[in-house]
Amino acid sequence: MGVNSIRFYKQFPDEKSCYGYMAAIKWKDGYVCKKCSHTNYYAGRKPYSLHCTRCKYDESPTSGTMFEKCKFSLHVAFHLVFKISTKKKGMSSLKLSHEFDLRRKTCWEFKRKIQQAMHSSMKQPLTSTVHVDEFFVGEYEEVLPGHSSESRKRLVVVALEILGKGGVSRAYAKVIDHASGNEFKPFFKDYISLEAHVVTDEWKGYLPLKKEYVYLEQKPSGKENSFPELHIHIMNIQGWLRGIHHHCSKEHLQGYLDEYHYRHNRRNHMDTIFDNLIVRMIEYDPAKRV
Repeated sequence: MGVNSIRFYKQFPDEKSCYGYMAAIKWKDGYVCKKCSHTNYYAGRKPYSLHCTRCKYDESPTSGTMFEKCKFSLHVAFHLVFKISTKKKGMSSLKLSHEFDLRRKTCWEFKRKIQQAMHSSMKQPLTSTVHVDEFFVGEYEEVLPGHSSESRKRLVVVALEILGKGGVSRAYAKVIDHASGNEFKPFFKDYISLEAHVVTDEWKGYLPLKKEYVYLEQKPSGKENSFPELHIHIMNIQGWLRGIHHHCSKEHLQGYLDEYHYRHNRRNHMDTIFDNLIVRMIEYDPAKRV
């Protein structure tokens, strides 16, 4: 699908087309009743819903997905997913509310669902040369009317895979409480291969990781052109948060980091980014995304 709006509008001209698309994904391996596990069915009451011949349960394509009990039409929901996934910088809940004539809080709540689906599967750890550093994020949260937020900065650890000649590949980031080995270790375990050549500054918090990450190298920080690609990546994250979302609390910061890196890691595969996100929202399982 990618960023081609014309193709998107042609494929999804109405509500029925969205239900048909979801049904094809949800039951691609065949129908199994979620109530009694029976496999025989007939057409349900609504478009593309399936009715179990044994227990008579009528299941919609949206049942059990992140689109269930949505406060607006599935057609609008598809448009929101398309905008957030394919626009280079995404869209704030305020802009979404203006464009789709929805309450800002409604857009914000649905955007939170999308960000949850954007969380990494952690199945593709960084494997080559990986630069790691921490940085602070000020208070950039999409504060809703009538809500207040805290005023202290949040610490984030980020890892960026470096290619030859100054190129960069994938990246991941995580909110942490302290710059210590205990905080770094889960991040490394989830996102960085033990075989990777990890490069950090000389902060002592990275020392305990050398037992497992035998190729970890520490270099002095503060030198000119030290970790230039990583610092550009960090500045891009901070600029995106300030420019698009303005505010961010610790509670929701991880969601914005996941959103940013979901698009960053798929910037060369924009033709499938929308489809990939819809599949994630259909198959979303909170137990698999800690």
